[in-house]
Amino acid sequence: MKEITTLDSKVVYQNKWMTVREDKIQRQSGNSGIYSVVEKADFVIVLPIEDEHIYLVEQYRYPLEKRCLELPQGSWEEEPNADPAELAASELREETGLVAKQLTYVGFQHLATGYSSQGYHIFLATGLEHTETDLDEEEEGLISQKVSLKEFEAMIIEGTITDASSVNAYGLAKLKQLI
Repeated sequence: MKEITTLDSKVVYQNKWMTVREDKIQRQSGNSGIYSVVEKADFVIVLPIEDEHIYLVEQYRYPLEKRCLELPQGSWEEEPNADPAELAASELREETGLVAKQLTYVGFQHLATGYSSQGYHIFLATGLEHTETDLDEEEEGLISQKVSLKEFEAMIIEGTITDASSVNAYGLAKLKQLI
């Protein structure tokens, strides 16, 4: 049962990556209000693991004004209904130059349910072969690096890795005993 009724909806901003919508709403109590929603295509996140090591990417994140470490991830804005496994294989190859012999589906999670409908598919990549990266223009300066799983966990605990999707993806895979 819907607890909130949408009375009116309008797009207040849109580009190729996102749409921001402002909805006039009414709650069950009769109180009305405004709700802003960010619509973005679902994305994939990949855990490339080889010999007790994991591959990370480091890139400059403009909103934070600093370089961040995270797991390879991305979406195809022009193909929002693309097969998640194909997308995962493509993003892994593009960002790290790795090709996985096996992609294991870990699960689906929502990114930020308080303001966005966006979610992400998580894949474990194993049987890795090394090729060349093929970065998009938006990924200028992206580099990949291999760290031990122990070091990766320490970086999460220390707050070096703060990307919630990366931390969550790893945690879900570990809870499912895939790692």
